[in-house]
Amino acid sequence: MATEIELTHHRGGDLDEIRKVLLDVYAEVYAAELAQPFQSVDTFAERLAAYAASPGFECVVGWSRDIPVGYAFGYTLQPGARWWIGLTEPVPAVDIEEDGRRTFALNELMVREPWRGSGAARAIHDRLLSARTEQRVTLLVDPSHPRVLALYERWGYHVLCDLRPAWPNAPLLTVLLLDRP
Repeated sequence: MATEIELTHHRGGDLDEIRKVLLDVYAEVYAAELAQPFQSVDTFAERLAAYAASPGFECVVGWSRDIPVGYAFGYTLQPGARWWIGLTEPVPAVDIEEDGRRTFALNELMVREPWRGSGAARAIHDRLLSARTEQRVTLLVDPSHPRVLALYERWGYHVLCDLRPAWPNAPLLTVLLLDRP
């Protein structure tokens, strides 16, 4: 199915055009977790607005005809990035120093159930990163989802440590990094 999807590219200024699609897909993908305060659609909408206002925000949405398949989005980490607040163990300072060009934070990558295992996630991921100039990518994974963690490791990501994000009610997450050529 991945070869049949159309990928559209969006920037932060386009959020109003795609917000409903992003929220609807989120609500479907996270349906079993929406009762948790951090996972609620309203809380996600707040995070989405903050991410979209960040420098370098980009989003790729996959479509099958007019049906959204999934999406990925992120932004460029700036000096003093809040991303690194909440690390559960010391890491070398060089691993978390940001200059506004070094690291792309992949905030979300999600694919609706009918397209899982089709290559759609990889296609969306790769399209989002294809024009990025950052040296590396970071993302957070819920450690209670080992299949997701294993997927990213197959794609070349490696674990840095765990982190509890600075967002209210945030769960403990695993930080992954991908060094780019």
